[in-house]
Amino acid sequence: MEPDLVATELDVISETYGKITETIGRFVVGNEPLIEMIYIGMLSEGHILLEGVPGTAKTVIAKTAALLSGCEFSRIQCAVDMQPADIIGVRIYDPERRDFVLRKGPIFSNFVLIDEMNRVSPRTQSAFIEAMSERQATIDGALHRFSSPFFVVATQNPYEFEGTFPLIEAQKDRFMFSARLDYLEAENELEIIRRESTGFLDWETYSTGVSPVLSPTRIERFIHAVRAVRVEEPVLQYIRDIVLATRKHADIWLGASPRASIAMVRGGKALAALHGRTYVIPDDIKQVAHLALPHRLIIRREADLGGVTAHEVTDEILAAVEVQ
Repeated sequence: MEPDLVATELDVISETYGKITETIGRFVVGNEPLIEMIYIGMLSEGHILLEGVPGTAKTVIAKTAALLSGCEFSRIQCAVDMQPADIIGVRIYDPERRDFVLRKGPIFSNFVLIDEMNRVSPRTQSAFIEAMSERQATIDGALHRFSSPFFVVATQNPYEFEGTFPLIEAQKDRFMFSARLDYLEAENELEIIRRESTGFLDWETYSTGVSPVLSPTRIERFIHAVRAVRVEEPVLQYIRDIVLATRKHADIWLGASPRASIAMVRGGKALAALHGRTYVIPDDIKQVAHLALPHRLIIRREADLGGVTAHEVTDEILAAVEVQ
């Protein structure tokens, strides 16, 4: 893509994102970083994992983003008795055709919300992860590819343990970005109360009055433009140094994988695009690192017992590593 065309397309991306945030803001209170992360993930062709206490708008924001994307949307509410076939689909016998026909599962969609992923068994979690990673499913020996774009937002409640199967670290690594949500600040909490008292928190009223801002074709075009964003050598080395620092830190037992490096490159490009820039700056990488690193780091047991968290270690590393 020609540089002038790239710059023009990035301006369109930035302008479109402005419309998206304004539209979401009519219904969702606060959570601007989460909204930004969802669109960084979408433009980076990566899936995201949301962790946090109940009632922090994880599901609502994902549904709103899907509505504005103009894509085919499916929501999967996880349960302990769910089987892989419930996700990817199954072939069933059709008496009229006298043959087996494929009934595709909900994973065959452009925008998939997997709610409470830690409620399904490890076997079913593996089916999710395989489908997300390969962007395809094998059913009775036949390969079925997903349509493009394909984007997954998964949620889990890390504070609830009964009847749950927490994702292991290797599975979390397959998510490009992750964030842990907490309760809103006092003023935003009050704004929710105001909106509820005046009837502005009715999903049916809001959703019927909102038109998609994007479309699958437009998202694909934007993804192609984001790939053309420049990342200069010093910034690439900065990403390398951050990842290497996670592997040497005294409080980290297992550092970030190469997937973290890839996530920061792609995420940095997407963030630059949302701001209308044709190049990535170190501050883009710092911001994206908070999304790409913590869920990939395994803290040493003694440090964990001392209250050290992956987020704190990430902050420490970013404060110590400099751009060469």
